[in-house]
Amino acid sequence: MFKSTLKLTAALCIGAFASSAQAEAIRIPVNSWTGQNTSAHIAGQLLEKLDYEVEYVTAGAVPQLAAMAQGTLHFQPEFWDNNVGDIYPKAIAEGDIALIGPLGIESREGWIYPPYMEEQCPGLPSYEALYDCAQAFAVADTFPDGRLITYPADWGTRSRDLVKNLDLPFQAVAGGSEGAMVAELRSAIAAKQPILMMFWAPHWLFAEYDFNWIDFDETEGVCDEANQSRGSACGFVQANVGKLVTRDFKETWPGAYAFAEAFQMDNASQNKMILKVDQQGMSVEEVAAGWIAENETIWTPWIEAAKAAQK
Repeated sequence: MFKSTLKLTAALCIGAFASSAQAEAIRIPVNSWTGQNTSAHIAGQLLEKLDYEVEYVTAGAVPQLAAMAQGTLHFQPEFWDNNVGDIYPKAIAEGDIALIGPLGIESREGWIYPPYMEEQCPGLPSYEALYDCAQAFAVADTFPDGRLITYPADWGTRSRDLVKNLDLPFQAVAGGSEGAMVAELRSAIAAKQPILMMFWAPHWLFAEYDFNWIDFDETEGVCDEANQSRGSACGFVQANVGKLVTRDFKETWPGAYAFAEAFQMDNASQNKMILKVDQQGMSVEEVAAGWIAENETIWTPWIEAAKAAQK
């Protein structure tokens, strides 16, 4: 099910701490998106500084949970809790996997627009403004309705459903692909043309351009996407991004556990790293090493926490 992509064996010793690190490799899952890959490699390279052996293992978002519950994967530094089915809450409830806190990444899915659109549509970023200025977002094919570019058709119909439920004067038009959506955003911004698009963060695009998000109504609890109406519109369910370890992780690697608890990442840093990998052709390993070289004051306390826990 899983394929080991890289085994790192050249560990760096840090004083007497090195002699107490465990010989067994800590296996970190690597998922299918660049942001998670940067978190995985930063965590792994720092664990190497503590003389732990690290293995990176390619794993899907759902299969990784079964592997962690079985103890064949050990530490997931960036876990998104959406679209993972029932296995996640079950594994947490049974104690096979432990959630050890948020990573610091603020995930977001929703509708974005370039800031210059606020001059053409007073009332933004509230979704209520879209009722009065749909024509500001219109194109020839949708006039007088506005145009909303949604996720590609095979990604689901969440935006289309929301437009219908809120009775917004917009036509939802599916984007062809991530690349096509990015190209359309760039083209619109270059010409200062109207555009409203369903998108997600973190993404390298936010390191290159400024965007604002449409705001929806405040809601208590989890957003119920299927049951919304004007005046009580929560928009979209947002994923939580946390850190997971397997059942015996703390007992087996107390120093690594303390490090994992302390490990953090933020959107701005990750956006820049994704840009370097996806657009500038750098390797994930190189980008992770660069972040470490530039941010010693950030990660030094994580290392110190690990060393203290290992004593």
